[in-house]
Amino acid sequence: MDADRPRMSVMTMALHATCMTLAAGCAAGTGDKGTSAATALPQWTYDSTMVFPRDRSLTRPEDGIALPDGRLIVADQEHGLRLVGLDGTSKPFGGLAAAGYTHRPPEQSGGANGVSLEPGGTHLLLADVFGGAIYRVDVSNGATEKVHQHRYGINTAVRDSRGAIWFTQSAQNTPEAGEARMWASVDIPRPEGALLRLGSRDGRLATKAEIVVDSLFFANGLAIDETSGHLYVAETMGGRVLRYRVNLGTGQLSERSVFVDSVAADNLELDGEHHLWIALPLANELMVVNTTTGERQIPFRSLTSAQQEIGAEFMRRGQAGASRMALFTPALWAPLPGFITGVIVGSGGGPVYLTGLGNALLKLPR
Repeated sequence: MDADRPRMSVMTMALHATCMTLAAGCAAGTGDKGTSAATALPQWTYDSTMVFPRDRSLTRPEDGIALPDGRLIVADQEHGLRLVGLDGTSKPFGGLAAAGYTHRPPEQSGGANGVSLEPGGTHLLLADVFGGAIYRVDVSNGATEKVHQHRYGINTAVRDSRGAIWFTQSAQNTPEAGEARMWASVDIPRPEGALLRLGSRDGRLATKAEIVVDSLFFANGLAIDETSGHLYVAETMGGRVLRYRVNLGTGQLSERSVFVDSVAADNLELDGEHHLWIALPLANELMVVNTTTGERQIPFRSLTSAQQEIGAEFMRRGQAGASRMALFTPALWAPLPGFITGVIVGSGGGPVYLTGLGNALLKLPR
C-alpha cells in the first residue's frame, strides 16, 4: 500500500512546473534532463484550424483511441462512445445504454471517461468515472457488455496481456453521490484514490477487485509497458506520475518511484517507442517523456498571461487551504475547446489528438 502524502499542494506543483517551463523560454526540453535533437518531436502552437471536428459536435470527449484506418472512438457523455470519421462527422457507437450506461441530467450525469484498447486490438474498455462501471466494447461492431461494477467511480481501466484489468479510482464518489462528490476531491484534495486489479483465470475475470495501491490523491491515467515491465499511474492532486515494477503473473507491484514530479498529470499514453505522453490540464500542456532516458519535451503549450494570473490565484488559495473551484472556468483554458485531459497517438505517423472536457478535440499534424 502507498500512503505517502504529497510534499506540496497540487496547485503549487503545477504552477512551479509552468513557471520553470516559461523561464526556460518555452524550449522543447524541460525537466532535469535535456532533449536530444534525434528524438525531438514536432513543436505545435495552437491555432483555430486544429479544432476537430470543426462543428464542435462532441460532448466531453475525455479520452479515446485511434483505429488502424485513422478513425477515432472517443468518450461521449450522452451515449458513452462516439465514432469520429476522418472528415469529422461522427455518430454514437456501441450499445452502452443497453449495457447499463446512463446519462439523465440533471438527476444523473453520464461519466464516460477513460478509453483504452485491449492488447489484442479487437475490444476497448470504457470507464465510467461517475457510475463506477467498466464496459467492454467490440471495436468492429459495437457489441457491448458491462464487465465490472465498482462501489466508486472508475477513472481509467487498462487490460494486460494476461487478461487482468487494472483500474484507477479517483475519489470515493458513489453513483448516488454523482459528479459533485468527485469534483469536491479536486477542490480540496483527499487521499481517497486507489489503483485496483481484477484478476483473470481461465479467461474469466474475478468478481471482486483487489486494492493494489491506496491513499492516492486523485488517481487518474494508467499505462502498462509490458516490454519493460513497468506500470505508470498519474496522481493528479499529488502532482506526480508514479512508476512501479509490475509482475503480471502475480499482480504484484514493487520498486515504486516518482517518475515525473511537480506535474498535475491526467491521462497517460505509451506509444511503443519508449515515450510516455502526459496530458497536463492545469498548464494547458502536453509533455512527452522518454521512459528509458527520462528526457522530457513539451511539444504543445497554450498559456496566456491572464491564465498565469489565474494560476497564481490557484496557488494562493491552495496554500491557504481554501476552495478554488470557482476559478475552474473557460478563462483557464480558452481559446482551447476545453480542459485538456488526454492524448490519442495514432500509428504510422498519423495526427496526434488532444482530448478534453469540451466539445471538440485538437488535431496536431505530424
